[in-house]
Amino acid sequence: MADIETTDIRKIVVACDAGMGSSVMLASQLRKQLKGLGIEVQHTPVNSIPADADVVVCHKGLADRARKTAPDTVLIPITIFIGDPAVTRLVTTIKNGGTVHG
Repeated sequence: MADIETTDIRKIVVACDAGMGSSVMLASQLRKQLKGLGIEVQHTPVNSIPADADVVVCHKGLADRARKTAPDTVLIPITIFIGDPAVTRLVTTIKNGGTVHG
């Protein structure tokens, strides 16, 4: 498991697979919540996570695939796309400063 200091986060990737739109909504929500903090939020397929991702957020069912694609990146597995406590913790930690545990 990787950790990252919030001051080192420049890119968060919301990774998906099904194409249902929920992860796109989550990425949009994260962009709004983190606006003005200098953090890019990108939406990408789980098999195409970019190498410069600092944090990956994905459904827990995709976590193993995300770890294979981005093994050294902090991974935040979620169970629901909107309102998941793990996403709330991530945003709160980024806004308040500290360490994000993956």
